[in-house]
Amino acid sequence: MNVREKASKEEIEAAKKEQADKGQLSVFESLPPAESEEGEATGSQFVKPKKVHTEHKYSTANFKISHRKLNLLSRQIAGKPIDSAILQMLFSEKRASKRIKSMLVVAKDHAVLKGLEDKKLVIAESWVTKGPKVHARFEPRGRGHYGIRHHPDARLHVLLKEGKTRAQLLQEEKARKLKRIVSAGMVREDVPLRNPGPAWAW
Repeated sequence: MNVREKASKEEIEAAKKEQADKGQLSVFESLPPAESEEGEATGSQFVKPKKVHTEHKYSTANFKISHRKLNLLSRQIAGKPIDSAILQMLFSEKRASKRIKSMLVVAKDHAVLKGLEDKKLVIAESWVTKGPKVHARFEPRGRGHYGIRHHPDARLHVLLKEGKTRAQLLQEEKARKLKRIVSAGMVREDVPLRNPGPAWAW
């Protein structure tokens, strides 16, 4: 049994050079190898740079709930850090809160896989859309009459971005409250009253 020996690298280069002299190289082999940012040859001229993600959009599936009821939960978590929003849904008494909590946990994991920092994730936007169609069912009434009951669908969308951490928000809140504290000074300041109280008109 004859086993074909694998050609060495030098033999392959010599064969390519011979084909190049004869003009028999393919279009792809005739292109010069591209260099990456570090200056190394990659073998392909089209080097796609790595994409830097600054946000992550995620949503629930369509499920049976009114868009008005779901919008109440959407407004509750909008603008909050992701961990605080998950905590809100964990202790909420709404029926849809369990589904939204699961969606937020998955969205947080996907955002971390994209390269976003989990401690800085904030729900920048949150909105609700209606489902593709409304299920209609007959509802029997008295005396041979009937009505039509509609079962609406809706879904919740969130947009995660990097914002301020929980510690930074607490520090800013503490500084804001300390700035509002005004006490009597040792020296009387000669400044006009900014908010004078009600007085007589004459």
